[in-house]
Amino acid sequence: MRYRLLGNTGLRVSELCLGTMTFGEEWGWGAGQEESRRMLGAFLDRGGNFLDTANHYTGGTSERFLGEFIAADRQRMVLATKYTLNGRPGDPNGGGNHRKSLVQALEGSLRRLGTDYVDLYWVHLWDPMTPMEETLRALDDVVRAGKVLYVGISDAPAWVVARMNTLAQFRDWSAFAAIQTQYSLVERTSERELLPMAKALDLAVTAWGPLGGGVLTGKFQGGVKPEGARLSEGPFAPMFVNERNLLIAEAAAQVAREVGGSPSQVALAWLRQQQHRGVVIPILGARTCEQLQDNLACLDLQLTQEHLDRLDLASAITLGFPHDFADAMRSTVLGKAVDGVVDHRR
Repeated sequence: MRYRLLGNTGLRVSELCLGTMTFGEEWGWGAGQEESRRMLGAFLDRGGNFLDTANHYTGGTSERFLGEFIAADRQRMVLATKYTLNGRPGDPNGGGNHRKSLVQALEGSLRRLGTDYVDLYWVHLWDPMTPMEETLRALDDVVRAGKVLYVGISDAPAWVVARMNTLAQFRDWSAFAAIQTQYSLVERTSERELLPMAKALDLAVTAWGPLGGGVLTGKFQGGVKPEGARLSEGPFAPMFVNERNLLIAEAAAQVAREVGGSPSQVALAWLRQQQHRGVVIPILGARTCEQLQDNLACLDLQLTQEHLDRLDLASAITLGFPHDFADAMRSTVLGKAVDGVVDHRR
């Protein structure tokens, strides 16, 4: 395991992050306590130090398990958790990005985690009902109180992240150091706005769903879904089953056969080799230690440029307006200089 800087900070985080949404069986598809402990041990044995959870995961069990497991070595860990999602559906203030929600959620997370601070605190989802200034100031307050060291935002539009960070810098509040977004071979739309924005602002990108809800694990052979085949458990898995994604999965499986790895390892290796787009850190989520061990083996796999090109072609998306239009009009803007100017930013 190697380490990367968390965006515009000096914090060193492992190049893979362990996602713990599967820690706990309350949702019907996770892992029990001992299997969760085994997964954490496997991750730490490979040099991992970056752990991701949320107050909402498995009704708080994920945080409780994680707090218990790391209690003896808390200072070594880069511990990230989140707030926003509503754990009390009948309470209109039980979720959201406002100050009351943040304070309640953070205090609960600290109790369950058995710690007095978290290294990285995520806004879990953009809440358009809460003013940006309120969220930013509330986050800055918990940073100044020493309960949070760094802040980030997950699942938000690029314009929201950019505006919030500009506001934070203008007001001398704590700015986001990282974003979390869905990103994989079968879900590359973050390349349109989110990844360019993150690279320009020097924000780390943690990628959830790197195996496309199980589609990229290789369980679908020949680009078809066998009768009775199951996706990975979880709330997002069904959205990934379509003809396009199954064909991408077959391309990954073909590369896996050529390199002697598993399709999961190929999908994760592709993500690890997207560093030209910025600091991209895949979040591993598994239900068994064996699955996680297979995923961790992506650290030993380096895809050739030919393999990367084939996977890129199989999974390519159109950037859409205004990106495609701007490229088409580039010669009109630059005139005869279009081929004579070397642009180091492109």
